[in-house]
Amino acid sequence: MDAKELLQRYAAGERDFSGINLEKADLSGADLSKANLSRANLLAANLSGANLSGANLSCAKLTLARFIGTNLEGASVTDADAVCAIFENANLKGSYLSDFGRSHGAYFQNTIVGNGDILVEESIEG
Repeated sequence: MDAKELLQRYAAGERDFSGINLEKADLSGADLSKANLSRANLLAANLSGANLSGANLSCAKLTLARFIGTNLEGASVTDADAVCAIFENANLKGSYLSDFGRSHGAYFQNTIVGNGDILVEESIEG
């Protein structure tokens, strides 16, 4: 399944996309709120400006993914692999971030995290 088909299925009401392979997909600006993307491969995907509020990204591969201006409020990103992912001007408020330690080199700039704190500029060196 490619990004276009995912968005068509989402628009038709489908929400369970667990285990989907969207490596290098351009999902910028997409509305995927409350989608189940657990165990998804989003390696090097562009999710800039996307709405992922309430989405399930647990155990997803987010390595090199871009989350610039992305809304992840209330999303679950537990056990996600976000090595060198970029979170810039993103909203992770109320998100579940446990075991984000596998996110060696993840970069945060002007990003609201789970507890409402703003990370002005920080890299997680897992």
